[in-house]
Amino acid sequence: MINKFLNTLFPEPCPVCSGRATDHLTAPICTECWQNIVPCSLPTCQRCGKPLMSEFSLTCGNCLNSEPAFKHAKSFGIYDGVLRKAINLFKYYGVKRLSKPLSDIIMKMELPRVEVLIPVPLFKTRLKQREFNQSALIARQLSKYLNLDLLINCLVKVKDTTPQVGLTSRERFKNIKNAFKVSRKNLIKDKDIMLIDDVVTTGSTIRECSKVLKNAGAADIHVISLAHGISE
Repeated sequence: MINKFLNTLFPEPCPVCSGRATDHLTAPICTECWQNIVPCSLPTCQRCGKPLMSEFSLTCGNCLNSEPAFKHAKSFGIYDGVLRKAINLFKYYGVKRLSKPLSDIIMKMELPRVEVLIPVPLFKTRLKQREFNQSALIARQLSKYLNLDLLINCLVKVKDTTPQVGLTSRERFKNIKNAFKVSRKNLIKDKDIMLIDDVVTTGSTIRECSKVLKNAGAADIHVISLAHGISE
């Protein structure tokens, strides 16, 4: 009834197929297009989750050359198609209601057993501009589903970095170095952590966050994200 009422008052064309969105939770993306969001079917690195070109590979070159601090990282799908459109609407256009259906997608994954959830933080000026942290909204939904503690201000970003979009892999790692710190080490000491991000590309951000958490005394760190971009 609520869907019917909202769609009558506020009909929205789907930005993917131009059809009518009939479910307010996923609007403006229609139900049919939303159902096209599927898990990644490509072979992936068993450590960082990066899509691999060969099904016979187990670990990517980055993880072989430089072992990450996290135990493993997994993404639901590839940053493309309907999933990319949904994330961009949520992240850049402020369609915050999409945090719930996007969190529902993550709940379809096989999630690790952890004690606390931590979102990848934004720098204070970026947070003020956007008015919300997309990773924190997803983590809040997951904390309700999983009945786990959510630590919002434990891992903080202390450096106003250049946006990672458009940077090379090497530039991303250099850009994000020393950008994070742990404000309250007692909250994570010897605890297994689920680090939540929206999109992973080169892995530079989750690597830096995990290194800082590990150095602060965390036990195992598991990274979960909605999508993985395909990078060089």
